[in-house]
Amino acid sequence: MADNIASKVEKLMSEMIEGTDFELVDVEYVKEHDWYLRIFVDKAGGIDLDDCQMLSEKFGKILDKEVIINEPYILEMSSPGIDRVLKKDRDFVREAGKVVDVTLYAPLDGKKNFTGVLEGRDKNFLKLADFDPIPREKIAQVRLHIDF
Repeated sequence: MADNIASKVEKLMSEMIEGTDFELVDVEYVKEHDWYLRIFVDKAGGIDLDDCQMLSEKFGKILDKEVIINEPYILEMSSPGIDRVLKKDRDFVREAGKVVDVTLYAPLDGKKNFTGVLEGRDKNFLKLADFDPIPREKIAQVRLHIDF
């Protein structure tokens, strides 16, 4: 159910922002204590609170008309953050050449975490500079790396 709602929301949100500077990064529909519909958007130069508020108000009206969610939920419109998770093919293309943190489900050659320069990914593997290709099915998450 949650995946079906997320995909419907992704389609509606994509249609709403088509032709604008905004990019739909991700949609989550998750049950925590309450149901949360989280929509992550970005744009060149970054997204600010005013952008999030405007998009939330505009999209909330669309959701009210479409009625694709039948239980109470909390709508959150947000930036993906500077340590954004890379999920879609376009994320990996855009972020190629940047340093990423890779977390695996289980250790590979004794390591569960890798940090390296993203060279790309294909159907089967993630490629980091100075590492052997990492099988995609072993990857739990890929995030942009942040130096503090």
